Order: sequence, then structure tokens, then C-alpha cells
Amino acid sequence: MKKIIIISIFIILIVLVSGTIIYQKALKPVKTAEEKAVQTAMEETELTKAEDFYLYNGQETYYVVKGKNAKGTNIYVWIPEKEGRIIVRKQSDGVSEKEAVSKLREEKNPKEIVSVRLGIEKNIPLWEIYYRSEGDLINYYYVNFETGEWLKKIENL
Repeated sequence: MKKIIIISIFIILIVLVSGTIIYQKALKPVKTAEEKAVQTAMEETELTKAEDFYLYNGQETYYVVKGKNAKGTNIYVWIPEKEGRIIVRKQSDGVSEKEAVSKLREEKNPKEIVSVRLGIEKNIPLWEIYYRSEGDLINYYYVNFETGEWLKKIENL
């Protein structure tokens, strides 16, 4: 009986350690992208303190860094993965995450909001809201960051 308990504990430890290693390796590309984006934003814009990071995969991949400039103003920095222009906006110049979600709730009845992230399409900064509707269908709702207007929807996937 004692051997079975020891073997069971050993197997559980192996599974936990293996799972942790696999998880860390899976996150490494995202962490690397975040470090590169923050470094680029600090070198090429007025960002002095990074607070959050979004990875957006739309028509093109963008890294978005949320932070502050030297004056303490909250800003967002959109950085293209490949070539392109870096876009910087004050957070106060656009709608907040809460306002974007409120816009969704005005039009739809989401069962669960899975994630909300900043992105960009056709040089228009936006909020991408990924949510589930009744029947656990996957939906995406895009809100223009600057105007708060609906841009596009992808529904019932």
C-alpha cells in the first residue's frame, strides 16, 4: 500500500512538472514579443513606463503597449509586427475598454465576454471584443477606438 502511494505521488509530480515546462515554453514567444514591443515603444515613442500588453492578430499582427509617458499621461502604442508606422494615442483620446463593452451590450446580449483587446485594422485603432453567445457560439465585435462606433462583427462561429 505504501508503494502505491509513493508511486502515485511520484507520477503526479512528474505530470505537474511536465505541465509547467510545457506551459512556460508555450508562453515564451508571447513573452519575447512583449519584451520586443516594450523596448521598441520606449525607444521610438514617448512611452516611459509599460503597464500592459496586447497581441492582436487581425489582417496584420500588431503589438499594443499600454503605459505612461514622462508627463504621466496614459497612452497606447500600436506597433506593427513587420514594417509599418507606429501609432501613439492618449487613452483619453478614445473610448475605454468599459465603453467598448457597453457598446456591445447595447446591441447584443453576450453570455460571456472572453477577452477585450486593442488592435488595428486598415490604420484604424480598435477594440476587439471576443464573446460567447447563447449556445456557446463564438463572436467578435469591433469598436473604433477613437469614435466608439461599431466597425464590424463576426458572429456565430
